[in-house]
Amino acid sequence: MADSIRVVIVDDHSIFRSGLRADLDASVDVVGEAADVPSAIAVIGETQPDVVLLDVHLPGGSGDDAAGGESVIRGCQPSATRFLALSVSDAAADVVRVIRAGARGYITKGSSGAEVSRAVHAVADGDAVFSPRLAGFVLDAFGAVAGETATATDELDRLSAREQEVMRLIARGYAYKEVAAELFISIKTVETHVSSVLRKLQLSSRHELTAWASERRLL
Repeated sequence: MADSIRVVIVDDHSIFRSGLRADLDASVDVVGEAADVPSAIAVIGETQPDVVLLDVHLPGGSGDDAAGGESVIRGCQPSATRFLALSVSDAAADVVRVIRAGARGYITKGSSGAEVSRAVHAVADGDAVFSPRLAGFVLDAFGAVAGETATATDELDRLSAREQEVMRLIARGYAYKEVAAELFISIKTVETHVSSVLRKLQLSSRHELTAWASERRLL
């Protein structure tokens, strides 16, 4: 199908992966599967899917990312692929942790195949998707209050209009060449703008930039 979404399913239970693959709409094309962090990073790198359906608890995580899901997201950056967490857990800590790592949404495994398919399309289109009971965790964690909105405005004032455009695209996971094509500028100019953005916002990497933009609801 012309408008099909290419998806990789990452979950350590093969029966769940098989069942989910069977339940997804025909508009969702599953191009790969993985059961742990290393194989997930490899499959995503090889297939370059539009969306990854990602369990938050996976074998192979380490250090601060011991749960595993965050390791997959960080291990695949920079990338235009978007990540949708799909987990049995509805714990606030799991939700917040994977969103901070860069996931565009979080839904529970109680969702139907049709609901997951709709969420995949929404995330592929750039929207954020959360199961209703989880949305409150995200709003609380990322400070949807007037004071933080004002702070974000002050910080954005440090950036030029072009830097703000570059910042949003990079934070959304666009590669430098994709930003260059989107804004009709050279890759070298993109690199210059990114360096300036990181310096002005006192950030050290694009991972921190994504977390910064997510916390301020700028994506």
